[in-house]
Amino acid sequence: METLQLRVTETEDLTAQIRKIVLKQAEGLPLPAAKPGAHIRVHIGGAFDDTRAYSLLMLNDHSTDAATHLQYEIAVKREDAGSGGSRYMHALNVGDTLVCDRPRHDFKLEPPDQTCAVLLAGGIGITPIFAMAGALSREGRPFHLHYAGRDRSQMALLNELAVIAGENLKIHLDQQDSQLDINAILRSMHADQHLYVCGPAGLLDTVLAMAKQAGLPATQVHFELFSNPAVSASTDSFQVRLAQSGKTYVIPPGKSILQVLQDHGEDPLCDCCRGECGVCQVGVLEGEPDHRDYVLSDAEKAQGKLIHICVSRSKTPMLVLDM
Repeated sequence: METLQLRVTETEDLTAQIRKIVLKQAEGLPLPAAKPGAHIRVHIGGAFDDTRAYSLLMLNDHSTDAATHLQYEIAVKREDAGSGGSRYMHALNVGDTLVCDRPRHDFKLEPPDQTCAVLLAGGIGITPIFAMAGALSREGRPFHLHYAGRDRSQMALLNELAVIAGENLKIHLDQQDSQLDINAILRSMHADQHLYVCGPAGLLDTVLAMAKQAGLPATQVHFELFSNPAVSASTDSFQVRLAQSGKTYVIPPGKSILQVLQDHGEDPLCDCCRGECGVCQVGVLEGEPDHRDYVLSDAEKAQGKLIHICVSRSKTPMLVLDM
């Protein structure tokens, strides 16, 4: 994939943990166009095998050309217990350069209509939702925005959202009367409304399950997982055998099938590495997968013939994969 050489031109602490980073082309050229919900992948330390995805805020871009942008803006939450990507991003200074992929549009608004969109963000998942709210406001399209967090001091962009969304903005704080009530939001939706949700895995799992139970069609539920699902939830290791080569690998706790295969020089297809895009899907010839993706239907998961190796694991000691 073609990459961009971007230079840090500004940083700003939005909260004690969240930093906004403004990026421009190192050569000063216009940037490729991006739509609300788009993200870029940053190559951490310039390494092409270690990337992190950050949604574009699309703030303060005064470009008059609809096909380009003058700058990209992202917001990164520092996770001291994470794998190091956010610490790397928070250590950047003005003048530093980054290698980034061109914007991807895996999470996007449906074509314009007058149906009121429902936007739901949890924590730092507000970043793509912020861009969507801004676009809907500029286009005069109706929307409701629900933003959930622990407390206001940890929630970025509140002032900007108040201007963009006005009375259509609802803030939900944990352990308070305003605590997020997903069922209430779903009950308030009409049959033709679309739901856009971004946040951590726990929020996403709950929203998707409740939306399904409420009868909201899957085609009207759009989502993006902001952080990678934890692969360490299981303490058990298992083996994977590749049917085409006969090679067998041990998958330990804390590592995905994809990571182990890459560590051993295999080159499986992959993209999002969060169980959302389906690119890493392979066939299962033997064994029972432990599905943790957001791609397969319930029926496909029950059949056990497919697996997404970036997040899913095994319920049996051995999986034989068609690769």
